[in-house]
Amino acid sequence: MQKNCFRPILDEMRSAFSSGLFSSYAWRRGQLLALRRLLVEREQELSAAIFADLGKSAEEAYLTEISFVSGEIRQALRHLRRWMRPEGRSVPLHYLFGRASVCPEPHGVVLIIGAWNYPLQLILAPLVSALAAGNCAVLKPSESAPHTSALIAGLIGTYLDGRAVRVVEGGVEETRALLENRFDFIFFTGSRSGGSDVMLAAARHIVPMVLELGGKNPCIVECDADLAAAARRIVWAKFLNAGQTCIAPDYLLVHEKIREPLLALMQQAVSQFYGPDPASSPDYSRIVNDWHFLRLESLMRSDEIVSGGQRNRSARYIAPTILRVTVESPLMQEEIFGPLLPVLTYSAIDQALDCIRQRSDPLAVYLFTRNRAVIQQVLRQTRSGGFCCNDVLFQSAIHTLPFGGSGVSGFGRYHGRAGFETFSASRSVLVKSFFPDPGLRYPPYNRKKYLFLKQIVRYLG
Repeated sequence: MQKNCFRPILDEMRSAFSSGLFSSYAWRRGQLLALRRLLVEREQELSAAIFADLGKSAEEAYLTEISFVSGEIRQALRHLRRWMRPEGRSVPLHYLFGRASVCPEPHGVVLIIGAWNYPLQLILAPLVSALAAGNCAVLKPSESAPHTSALIAGLIGTYLDGRAVRVVEGGVEETRALLENRFDFIFFTGSRSGGSDVMLAAARHIVPMVLELGGKNPCIVECDADLAAAARRIVWAKFLNAGQTCIAPDYLLVHEKIREPLLALMQQAVSQFYGPDPASSPDYSRIVNDWHFLRLESLMRSDEIVSGGQRNRSARYIAPTILRVTVESPLMQEEIFGPLLPVLTYSAIDQALDCIRQRSDPLAVYLFTRNRAVIQQVLRQTRSGGFCCNDVLFQSAIHTLPFGGSGVSGFGRYHGRAGFETFSASRSVLVKSFFPDPGLRYPPYNRKKYLFLKQIVRYLG
């Protein structure tokens, strides 16, 4: 692909942004309302595209993608005026008379690179934040979800201001060509290897960015947990979207006293949710492509399968699979990102925490217990982007909670106000009067003047 082939588009967008067209509350609100209308009017088409890419049911597509983006829009519309308002700051007495404030201002032309596992949510949720903050945005949907990508590309220009929002389809070459250009901000969701490449490109242009990556998210189940509820919630969260969820529990750490009853309850939950043959369930998704299918298939060969294990390459189907493993298992080395759930046991909570700390910071830590002391211990002795106790995934579904990673699972936050702040630059503003204008601050300085100034700064600063 020709270098700088996207420069004319970006020049047009930068020129439109510089005119101040997109800074008003009315424009931002209008774009958010238009995006909400897109989700309502094209819901069936969006669900069909997501099904074509991932085999995801219309119900699951609505609950995990369409309704989530709608919730982000609703939160932004409800609070946008307050978010846009400058926040006053106190001024030391020796700087009177002046007014200090911090003003949120848009970055400018931003690049949003989405991921394939939630191909609608992970491109449009950041767009909500970008529009609320008054930015122009270039969207790069994932080429691994081609039906959703094509539909987004066809719809965006129909509903949103084409001067402010553009969609670029394609694969790695197109992404690299985009990154040859200097954006004012980059938002990336995807793998660690992809994030590393994007970060290098951003560094060349000295561009601020957010990386939303993944990680091996642990889930601890203590003896005092409600095992039936824990089994249902873990099975639902792990096998949602066929395990292709960055915040899904990646492995279980189960107290040795409750391992067998918990495994039995989890097997019951799989049957309750997907029937005796999950391959025929309309609620169970498929693996996104052959490469990921073969990757997951190779991971299943070295450990004891408790339940599941069936697979069909032509249908890209892998059954919900639970395995007993050791820490040396291939399943414990990297993020799984599929419907394989390895189970480890421990005899004391310190052992479970040691296992977690031996791995890089995850995107989420999950814990099932009634013991408040254990909750505090896990919070103190682990690091992660988010934490959820006695449930799974929902820490990311609450629009008032910032979402993001920690360490190699990413950096930066979005959702709700956090997204508005991420896509805004804080501008410090001081407006002073001409009076007073004391001569003390101006040279020449003598010892008496210097000592007097020193006292003023020390006691009034």
